[in-house]
Amino acid sequence: MASATFFTHYAPYIFHKIDSLSFLATFRNSPYSYPPPRGKRPLHLDAHGGGFIGGIPEDSAPLCSQIAESTGAVVVSVTYRFAPLRPFPCAHDDIADVFLWLLDHATEEFGADTEIVTISGISAGGNLVLGGTLGAKDARGRNIVKGAVTFYSPVDLRLPPQEKRKPRGWPSFDPLWFMLPLFDSYAGPGRIRNIEDPRLHPTLASLADLPADMLFVIPTIDFLMYEQLDMVERLQKEAVEEAKKGASYHNSRRIEKLVFEGQWHGWLELPSWAIDESTRRKAFISACDFLGDVHRKNGFDINELASEKKIV
Repeated sequence: MASATFFTHYAPYIFHKIDSLSFLATFRNSPYSYPPPRGKRPLHLDAHGGGFIGGIPEDSAPLCSQIAESTGAVVVSVTYRFAPLRPFPCAHDDIADVFLWLLDHATEEFGADTEIVTISGISAGGNLVLGGTLGAKDARGRNIVKGAVTFYSPVDLRLPPQEKRKPRGWPSFDPLWFMLPLFDSYAGPGRIRNIEDPRLHPTLASLADLPADMLFVIPTIDFLMYEQLDMVERLQKEAVEEAKKGASYHNSRRIEKLVFEGQWHGWLELPSWAIDESTRRKAFISACDFLGDVHRKNGFDINELASEKKIV
């Protein structure tokens, strides 16, 4: 059933690809060079989900296509190494490597503006883009990543899956109980050693190291719900205190959540016949609108770009 679900939903993106594939020669511990001159369009980095143990960039093709079309951003969807063969920090290092490569090369290669960078990720991908870009600053000490949208992403892996608090409506018998140890194979082996690492646990990250604008898309039938709600609540409180100190418009923060009652982890990745399609439309449109607001806040408006094309 899982294979059929994947095939029916993503076959159009596999057999009629509208994207391009690039193998990036990234190197860990390479000297960091500051971003090149401004390009024309915002740069958006997305990481697919898969419980840290699988998945492909095509998993996120519907979302990435919509972001590119509606916001005008250059969208890069990245893959990474998987557990259990490659536990933390391998996947986070992969995201960080691609991120640094993009800062150095995305303007020349893709015509992207590396001063307007946003990120997104579904499930594990959300954890990876937050952790892999955490605390990245430009030459003036400003956060490079301006905005983020995550979809039912784990933000606190200090507890194994079976010990997480279950929400109301959670089934008395979890049909995927036998998969839980595998889902824990990325964070589990080094849990004690990495218990305070905010890259693995974004909920521990300081407000100053996170994007100024963040949207969390959260279904209610998901044992990741509470950790996301807790992170949103904490960040909103800290943002209010920061605002009291007189933050400017460009330094102001927008921390929001979009909660979907009765939906479950992974519902956005299922075919239309298996879900209420209006919920997916709402989630994706809300994400695109949010990212478009981030772009405008930082000086790019796709509507103005369209107007310029008409004049030309």
